[in-house]
Amino acid sequence: MISTYRVQLTPDLGFADVAELTGYLRELGVGAVYLSPILQAVPESGHGYDVTDHTAVRAEFGGLPALRDLAARGLPLVADVVPNHMTVPVPESRNAPLWAALRDGPASPYARWFDVEWPVALPVLGDETGDGNGGLSADGSVLRCHEHEFPIRPGTERLPLAELLAAQHYRLVSWRDSPGYRRFFDVSSLIGLRVEDPEVYDATHAVILSLLDQGVLQGLRVDHPDGLADPRGYLKRLRPRVPGPLWVEKILIDGERLPENWRCDGTTGYDALNMVTRLFVDPASEDQLVKTFARHTGVIEDYETVRREAKRHVIDLFFRGEVDRLVAAMTGRVEESGLREAVVELLTAMPVYRAYVDPGEPPSTESIRVVRRAAREAARHTDPGPVARAADLVLYGPAEAVTRFQQTCGPVMAKGVEDTALYRWYPLAALNEVGGEPDRFGVSVGEFHEFCATLPPRTMTTLSTHDTKRSEDVRARLAVLSEMPDEWALAVDSWAAEVFFDPRLDYLGWQTLMASWPITPERFTKYLLKAAREAKTAISWQNREPGYESGIRRFAQEAIDVCGESVAAFTAVVDRYARVNSLGQKAVQLLMPGIPDVYQGNEITDFSLVDPDNRRPVDFRARRALLAEILTPGTRPDTWDGQKLLVTTTALRLRRRLDPEASYTPVEAGEHAVAFSRGDEALVVATRLPVALERRGGWGSETLMLPPGRWRDLLTEWEYTGRVPMGHLLSRYPVAILGR
Repeated sequence: MISTYRVQLTPDLGFADVAELTGYLRELGVGAVYLSPILQAVPESGHGYDVTDHTAVRAEFGGLPALRDLAARGLPLVADVVPNHMTVPVPESRNAPLWAALRDGPASPYARWFDVEWPVALPVLGDETGDGNGGLSADGSVLRCHEHEFPIRPGTERLPLAELLAAQHYRLVSWRDSPGYRRFFDVSSLIGLRVEDPEVYDATHAVILSLLDQGVLQGLRVDHPDGLADPRGYLKRLRPRVPGPLWVEKILIDGERLPENWRCDGTTGYDALNMVTRLFVDPASEDQLVKTFARHTGVIEDYETVRREAKRHVIDLFFRGEVDRLVAAMTGRVEESGLREAVVELLTAMPVYRAYVDPGEPPSTESIRVVRRAAREAARHTDPGPVARAADLVLYGPAEAVTRFQQTCGPVMAKGVEDTALYRWYPLAALNEVGGEPDRFGVSVGEFHEFCATLPPRTMTTLSTHDTKRSEDVRARLAVLSEMPDEWALAVDSWAAEVFFDPRLDYLGWQTLMASWPITPERFTKYLLKAAREAKTAISWQNREPGYESGIRRFAQEAIDVCGESVAAFTAVVDRYARVNSLGQKAVQLLMPGIPDVYQGNEITDFSLVDPDNRRPVDFRARRALLAEILTPGTRPDTWDGQKLLVTTTALRLRRRLDPEASYTPVEAGEHAVAFSRGDEALVVATRLPVALERRGGWGSETLMLPPGRWRDLLTEWEYTGRVPMGHLLSRYPVAILGR
């Protein structure tokens, strides 16, 4: 497989619609279509991770016949699979296995499917009791609670309501309480599956494995493997059944690598995304940007402090039940003084999403190092004795304790960092990405080359996904601010003097408004509402405050009405350089080691924000027309859209003849360019830090020594050999893609 194109299937974009796109994608140069989850989910779902039925291909997309028709179009298909969880739908009867388990309890053959404690606490009761029964009523074999419905245990149907409730295999509790089951992060509507059980694995994977066996699917992307009890065992079992690539949605923190014993081709590319982003950020501006951020927000703490406070906050807010269950697994429900607080601090201090300790096996040197490092940090905040005890139990304790600690680390990292800290500390929001570190301002060309040298040849690389906080072109604009921090400070000072609301939110709003311009008040408002709820400093998803949310709506509208003209003028200046970053990061990502993915629509400029904004419909008709224009002989586009599409299709077509195992060789190109060759077939040169380049007067006498032989720039058709002046090589476009 040479490349992929990610398509977000929705009830409005099904298999037949994707089939109609295959001609365009083939012309673009795409090697495979990469589909969001295809199994039956909640009918109205726009993402598909809320699976209700593992035995059916999703009807809203056209079902199995339409999927087969899509496969028959000739482009290989890769599908996103969700082994960690399925949905707790409303009404709950939509999930037949869960319904049977709740009805029949531990004796049900489906009880082993779910990671639960019996009787299962179900957080569905509202804050208002309403009538005397709190909205509860028994209706034959069904218990109803407003829009919810639950099965009544056979033989208890005629009991008085209070006795009936006590007789069930579940307990209805407040929506604010922790559920009696492992869930996906803090999402109580997604219940954890015990896919480590062979019977559960077989039942939940039968359709997917059949599609692989029949050649309908060629590869898989595994969602959230860190949530599994045994990701290594899961991948070991799955790998022989997958003829093509097997990727894992694994978030690697800077410098972290996948365990060598995970049988997969690599990650879904957040590690590459963050390195490419940093390559186009100037680290010299760090102090100025942090000072501007602090001046506007009042946040004076460093990122590590904010990060720690955010993780501790979400543990207290969301994960009390998970911690209780973990501590009980450690001690056999015998209380040990200080152990619970030690576990909380150890979870808070963990620097990665998983420690990779396998029950019953000696922990690796790296696992010991990570846990001991976290223990040293945790001991600074609570009694060191219980912390040492907790660390020992995490490494050498009962199997359930070891596993549950692994499964709790990921949710704490995801909710504490991705969905809290990154919305509280954002001097340069381009760095606030999944798996990113917003206090690491940029990398050198040398560091980037070192990173590429370690990449598995068939790992996925990407710049945008359905989970990114902002699209690649939004980040390309924001990266320019690292080269003009003084101009940015003056601009944002002027806007903030005109329109203001909450200092902790406004500064993120101004970065977002500029980087996504033009944007409607509706889209801008939705982003700010989500950002405020994720930050959890004034409101949250659990605690809405109508007055504050009205203030956000007023700010969004007034910022555009009052400052829109000035924002547009500033963005126009930024775009002279953002285009350079956009084309450069695209060329680098598409030709660096790994299998490149293009997220739907991002073959041209896209200024989407966090989901669901990045799942908006894509205008493929316009992209198809522009591609036809670009592929007309002699055409040389001069718009940003046209140039990005030219870079994308040129790089993807070059990948067709490039062996994924082709060597990666850095080429010396000076401070303002990154260059590398892939085997003897391809060479990429991309401009970086364009503002500073312009200020110094351009390329001057700088040259680049090409590897031996004659090369042709596939973007311009110009031919080169030997030593080439940079000013000539990059005179038409800020990037060059050379082939033989």
